[in-house]
Amino acid sequence: MPTSISKPLAAPLELAAELRREALSLGFDALGITAADAIPGAGDRLGQFLDLGRHGDMDWLVQKAARRRHPNALWPEARSIIMLGWNYGPDEDPLGRLTQVEQGNVSVYAGRKDYHVVVKKRLKALARWLQAEAGGELKVFVDTAPVMEKPLAQAAGLGWQGKHSNLVSRELGSWLFLGSIFTTLHLSPDLPEQDHCGACRHCLDICPTAAFPAPYQLDARRCLSYLSIEHQGHIAVEFRKPMGNRIFGCDDCLAICPWNKFAVTADDAVMAPRAGLSMVDLAELLRLDDAAFRRLYAGTPVKRLGRDRFLRNVLIAAGNSGNGQLSELIDPLLSDPSPLVRAMAVWALLQLRGAEVLAILAHDHLGAETDDAVRAEWARCIAA
Repeated sequence: MPTSISKPLAAPLELAAELRREALSLGFDALGITAADAIPGAGDRLGQFLDLGRHGDMDWLVQKAARRRHPNALWPEARSIIMLGWNYGPDEDPLGRLTQVEQGNVSVYAGRKDYHVVVKKRLKALARWLQAEAGGELKVFVDTAPVMEKPLAQAAGLGWQGKHSNLVSRELGSWLFLGSIFTTLHLSPDLPEQDHCGACRHCLDICPTAAFPAPYQLDARRCLSYLSIEHQGHIAVEFRKPMGNRIFGCDDCLAICPWNKFAVTADDAVMAPRAGLSMVDLAELLRLDDAAFRRLYAGTPVKRLGRDRFLRNVLIAAGNSGNGQLSELIDPLLSDPSPLVRAMAVWALLQLRGAEVLAILAHDHLGAETDDAVRAEWARCIAA
């Protein structure tokens, strides 16, 4: 953005107060300011995470690690960083959804309009206001850029990174979308937030796949959010039962946090959950072709998963449901063009109908053109 000053620069404290008021008027729920050099150790922690291979197949983390390590590696001219939080608190306990085994469970953040689009639009509006008030150059970022948002949010006083590595707010609990404005202005920084986890380890103990090697450490390769969203291939057998009915993401470590006693239900109409997207009958989802999938999840984070990986997850949920009637909808997926779908159709049928039925079906479905992964799944299931 070009430099522009429309009126005399306000005093730092006055400008910060006006900035907060403007952010609230745009729908943000939290704002904090920090210096661009406020997180010197974050880059080393990122390097350790990557060196241990805990990023799984998120190769983009490695490719952009140098730019992510420090804000000035991304933009050398940045002097201050404004961190914004947007509450998306649910109106129910997400853990209660896990018992509804015949419905596909989508993470709280995803059954609504894609926050990247909405938050970035409002960040730009706030940035335009700030530039008109105080000048300077600015850049806005939401998640997809190589920005270490959670350490910066803690440095800006929005919350602290809990033992599950996610941000926790004393005022809003676990449910915050984050965005940032980098600026060449020197703004008065807020005090960083302190860690308030204490001896609590609820988020570590509830994880169904033991994805936390130690407090404040995450191994994404075991995380159900990573596996159901970021992972491109077949999901390992050991993680399928723990997935339960989760078909996009996992909220367990967020939802169990005791600080959610202060959380409030989000009331922004633009970001309201869309009816029928967070919990959908598995029978309906098993019928989706690519066009129907895109229509159902248009404009939401789920759409970027693609129909094949989404069906991979749905079939695991179907296998975990115990509902044998779903097998009639799964049978046609044994001939699906996608090997991801075919392999998980095999696994789901094993759970619902047993190995004897699979042995009979194998005669009709294991042709010479069968994908190796699907053939291996047949063999493993029938031998189980």
